[in-house]
Amino acid sequence: MSHTAAIPGPAKPADDEVPRPNASDVVPTLGRARAFTTRIDMRSHEDAGVRAALRRGVGKDLDAVPFMHRFVASWLTDEQTRNRDVQRAYYTVASLIAAQRRDQYAAAKNQAQTKDDPAGGPDQDAPGPQNDPGSAAKRNPPRSLGHAFADGVLKGGQGSGLRETSAETRLNLLTRQSVDGLHRHLPGAVRQLRERDVEVDWARLLVDLCQWRRRSATIKRIWLQDYHRTLQKDGERRARAQDDHHSDDAGDTENTDA
Repeated sequence: MSHTAAIPGPAKPADDEVPRPNASDVVPTLGRARAFTTRIDMRSHEDAGVRAALRRGVGKDLDAVPFMHRFVASWLTDEQTRNRDVQRAYYTVASLIAAQRRDQYAAAKNQAQTKDDPAGGPDQDAPGPQNDPGSAAKRNPPRSLGHAFADGVLKGGQGSGLRETSAETRLNLLTRQSVDGLHRHLPGAVRQLRERDVEVDWARLLVDLCQWRRRSATIKRIWLQDYHRTLQKDGERRARAQDDHHSDDAGDTENTDA
């Protein structure tokens, strides 16, 4: 008598097993990220209590920042609340924004520009692309942390920038980090940039942090490429300007001799 072995069917998930959301469901679009960072910037500028609550979260774990939930939690979707990396990215970026000097907030700079040119700013109450976060992302191309460190080096000509060796060392250190290491080192790196008034694209940083565990190799490459390409382009620009200057001097000499 022959016995035929039964082929087992697919395993059934446990009743309490929660399916992992797709990356596209949890990583915010750049427009959504920019809406969040713009709002945090504005609230931090306008309200000292909000600023203090968010700033207290710098360098802390998600479970140690109960004072931040009021201002961050409502921005998270149900899927995002099941992804610790994404939650952590939102809270880290919010705390770093709040830790800036008051005069460094984008809202503060917009206020200053409006005072200088009352008729020059966009009408905030009027419908149009200026109030669309997605449109803002298109008008202002995202800039990676590599761009920011290169900008810090380029400020060296003004006497307030980063030394190139220091900037490259710090950037390379960041790119070698795990998720935990990156969140641990970011506050010091961002403070180094902001102390020199280097702009950080908070929305781009938020998106990168959300994806670090899954796409860190790609993000690291982009940061380093952006850093070196920005410095190279500036060097080429200065070389062309110097050549043009020498050409003008040579032309003036020939005219004088004539």
